[in-house]
Amino acid sequence: MFDTILPRFGVETTYVDGKDADNYFNATKASTVLYYLESPNSWDFALQDIQRIATFAKTKNIVTLIDNSYCSPYFQKPVPLGIDMSLQTATKYIGGHSDTLGGVLSGTKAMMKKIFDSEYLTIGSGIQPFNAWLLIRGLRTLPARLDRISSSTREVISFVKQHPGVERVIFPLDESFPQIELARKQMSGAAGLFTFILKTKKREDIVRFCESLQHILMAVSWGGHESLIIPRCAGISPADFDGDNPEHRSLRMYVGLEDASYLISDLGRSLDSIG
Repeated sequence: MFDTILPRFGVETTYVDGKDADNYFNATKASTVLYYLESPNSWDFALQDIQRIATFAKTKNIVTLIDNSYCSPYFQKPVPLGIDMSLQTATKYIGGHSDTLGGVLSGTKAMMKKIFDSEYLTIGSGIQPFNAWLLIRGLRTLPARLDRISSSTREVISFVKQHPGVERVIFPLDESFPQIELARKQMSGAAGLFTFILKTKKREDIVRFCESLQHILMAVSWGGHESLIIPRCAGISPADFDGDNPEHRSLRMYVGLEDASYLISDLGRSLDSIG
């Protein structure tokens, strides 16, 4: 969207490291009309200071839009923090059953009407009635599902952190997370997605770990009933794999609705398999 489609219409994009709000301010031009945030992101869970960025944007009449998919509206509410529009993939936590696709965009009535009456009606993304019904079904159990997932995630992280084969765990509400104070300020929870880095520097060990898992599926999504895992090196050619790069040794796990002990047993067996 930012690199290929929008430039055809004369729209330029400036990328910044959002962990420091000053980077937004320093990159702002006279022509800047939109800030697009994602907090947390979905691999290293870097945060942006939502309220500070939104407050500055209002002084410049800049519209703010945030991808709130990681937390979902249950654990983070960007609009009260000053954001103009909040979007989240409804495919994940809102749907909750891995059986539908959708998305949600929230903002003022006037802004939503403008989008609905123009862009929305021309891009073919209108949701079908049955998909909408599935999302309503998911909303009815959202708090119950996310509370359970959050509790299980804490148990799984506690196990993974103490395993000798794991170098580090990355999770926004873990005490070791560098932005934990900001996370506590603007998030009421973090649900089931976390990253851990294996100590091994061999790609074949990471492959063996993933293929040894008997109950946790390998896939890139999250938010459904089943637990998932994806190694970062799945998107890196074997020739480019660098065992000294922690990012290449990282795996992202989503904790679903299974019992925590069931997942811990699977992870423990596979971690032990790589020594």
